[in-house]
Amino acid sequence: MAEHVIYRLLTGDDTSEFCHKISLALAKGWMLHGSPAYGFDAANGVMRCAQAVTKVVDRPYDPDMKLGAQ
Repeated sequence: MAEHVIYRLLTGDDTSEFCHKISLALAKGWMLHGSPAYGFDAANGVMRCAQAVTKVVDRPYDPDMKLGAQ
């Protein structure tokens, strides 16, 4: 069976909810990809975070796949 890598960029406000989002992705087999990004959202007055994650799957990428369900 061929292996294929899929990619997601998870984003959110700098809260524990964002950390839980990343932890859930890791629990589902996603792997951290690169360093997290952190920046100030001046329009909303909050810090925002982003973390890329990747996962190896056994089927080719399809633009219709729901990445969060993988």
